[in-house]
Amino acid sequence: MSKQEKDVTKTAAQAAWNTLTSEDDGRACKDIPEAACHEQPRNFLTHIISLSLTKSADAFINPKLILSWILTTLGAPAYFIGLLVPLREAGSLLPQLFIANTIRSLPLRKYAWVLGSFIQGLCAAGMGIAVIFLEGTPLGLTIVCLLGLLAFSRSMCSVSYKDVLGKTVSKSKRGTATGTASSLSAGLVIAYALLISLNIVDKLTLVTIGLFFAAGFWIIASALFSTLEEQRGATEGGGSLFVIAKQNFSYLYKDRELGLFIVTRALLIATALAPPFMLALNAENLNNNIGGLGSLLLASSLASLVSGYVWGRLADISSRKVLLLSGFSAGIALLLTVFAASNKLLDIYWVLPALLFALMVAYEGVRMGRSIHLVDIADQDKRAIYTALSNSIIGVFLLLGGLFSVISHWYGEQVVLLLFALMSFSSMISAYLMKEAQ
Repeated sequence: MSKQEKDVTKTAAQAAWNTLTSEDDGRACKDIPEAACHEQPRNFLTHIISLSLTKSADAFINPKLILSWILTTLGAPAYFIGLLVPLREAGSLLPQLFIANTIRSLPLRKYAWVLGSFIQGLCAAGMGIAVIFLEGTPLGLTIVCLLGLLAFSRSMCSVSYKDVLGKTVSKSKRGTATGTASSLSAGLVIAYALLISLNIVDKLTLVTIGLFFAAGFWIIASALFSTLEEQRGATEGGGSLFVIAKQNFSYLYKDRELGLFIVTRALLIATALAPPFMLALNAENLNNNIGGLGSLLLASSLASLVSGYVWGRLADISSRKVLLLSGFSAGIALLLTVFAASNKLLDIYWVLPALLFALMVAYEGVRMGRSIHLVDIADQDKRAIYTALSNSIIGVFLLLGGLFSVISHWYGEQVVLLLFALMSFSSMISAYLMKEAQ
């Protein structure tokens, strides 16, 4: 890159920093190394663009909608479709406890994120190729295997990202960076969801092209993220897998704040598990294709667009209060859904999308609050371990979340949604007991 190009990049980064953070001084740092202050505006912009690309890619391969529709359309057995969401969610969380120490051994942990993003791009490209050439059982097996590798690669990104964010962007600006990225990606995903619903292009062709776009997004983000100016971090604390696991779990009773955080987050998985049960309440009025179920994708994207930046700014003030408010909002949305179902109001075409939108706004708050709170309660040397420990435990709870399908089978979706509402309201208790992280 020439000196002129570097100057242009620096000016653009400084302008973005000033606009989004209301700061005139790009060197305003609170808890990052002094050497990182000068590069903070450029790092801030790099985080926003990289996250925007990967969040968009995530939506383009959405297992709940896109991949399940592809497998259904091309004749894959139902048991492959049933594996998609648990594999994607738990597969990206459970490995983190065991890879955290390996990532800790890297002085520059951005490269773990770079590798993880690059592999996710290759997996998405592989899915696109599989859709073109395969169908039935071979397609299902290929998609499931690639999704498993993608989920594992995502775990590398997750366990390294918060640590890199904590070293490159100061405490009061982290939520702004991630919230802005959520809003930017939401705009692109909304356009994609609308294009799917309009039936202008054959749906299978469109979603296949979307898989290749996702691949490109991840690979570009990988290259961009490698340019971050990250300071070298501590690498001590190695040991065998069992020793590391034992040491990590001890933090659950040594650190009260971490324990309360994990309890809060575990209860708030209700916001992630609820949407399919909400849709099932009115399944007969939804088209059995991506156009009908696309309302979930559209509602989620609109929620990110209108709430991502706001939640991020609020999280910079108090991530604890964001979790409190999100739990309350989710509980209200779920209770209203049960009320609407009980009174036949879901037959009104706009009611269910509106309720989904409300829940997704709460879900965005959960995602933002939990991310920023974890970064801010842990010091630089513990972030990777705390992230891995909390995500691995949540991965187990997500696997256990399959039990709600059994409850739904015996007692109905409304009972499940009432349980989710109770979980959401209960999360407010543990969130209230947490200390302010900011």
